[in-house]
Amino acid sequence: MKLFIIILGVITLLGCGSAGGKFSLELPSARVETRSEPGAQELLEETRVVILGTGTPIPDAYRAGPGIAVVHKGETYLFDAGAGTVRNATVARYRYDIPSLYPTQICCAFITHMHSDHTLDLMELGYTMWWRRREGLKLWGPAGMGEMVAGMKATMLPDTRIRSSGTQPMPNATGNQIDFVEIEEGVLFQKDGLTITAFPVNHGDIKPAFGFKVVTPDKSVVISGDTAYSERLIEEARGVDILLHEVISEAGLGKTTAFWQSYHKKAHTTSVDVGRVAMLAKPGLLVLYHGLYYGTPEEDVISEVRRIFDGPVVLANDLDVF
Repeated sequence: MKLFIIILGVITLLGCGSAGGKFSLELPSARVETRSEPGAQELLEETRVVILGTGTPIPDAYRAGPGIAVVHKGETYLFDAGAGTVRNATVARYRYDIPSLYPTQICCAFITHMHSDHTLDLMELGYTMWWRRREGLKLWGPAGMGEMVAGMKATMLPDTRIRSSGTQPMPNATGNQIDFVEIEEGVLFQKDGLTITAFPVNHGDIKPAFGFKVVTPDKSVVISGDTAYSERLIEEARGVDILLHEVISEAGLGKTTAFWQSYHKKAHTTSVDVGRVAMLAKPGLLVLYHGLYYGTPEEDVISEVRRIFDGPVVLANDLDVF
């Protein structure tokens, strides 16, 4: 199966270009969107993977926190919700004409583990213009998700109380209700030929932590989440069309203290070990995200992976589409 990759950055160019003319990218601003169901054209589109965030806990001017959207049959399934992913979803909605990426249209989110850099935008996703959601957000995540949902509800209680008791129109007065499931491994969700399965991965002391496998009639995708080298992940990823895997630079890690080297080797996958994973799993495309580089040039990480894996590999940027 051929995979077509759209590599488009998040930079807006204004007033730049050749002498023959200027180039500018314009996106609509503050547009309210509602719909009751996917449109006919959306149902015909192939499954797409939209990268909403590729970053880490370290604030980054170019990378939002981790977030991967799988778009299938007019619905968006979001995997992790790091800081900035909701805004990037809005940008991607218009850049690629994908209505289900509009924040109030995102139906479902799946969380790999409970670290803050993977969850900070959950409240924004669940409560952004919640009174206009088709229905409340559906959420799947590890143990602790119920506690987080209760905390978000308590934090937003003044907002929901004021809006609900005032004169503001409320097309959906229950749009702020988040339906959550604390997950174990196995099949979590099925709809329109799409199946989402959770499997355990090794994120050091963070337990439980999960990866996800998404299978549709035209695509198979595995998302690693945060993990050290994982035999189970290799098993789940064998022959998939796209493997999205976290990475930490082998050379960069070697520049850090013994403490950080020990920690990261227990919780994350070095570039060389990502190459080992891909060599054994043989995905159609390896996509690197959630990268820690420690001063190593990003492009060098590709070279580190290619020392082991000679198949197709790219380093994802925010707003790439596969």
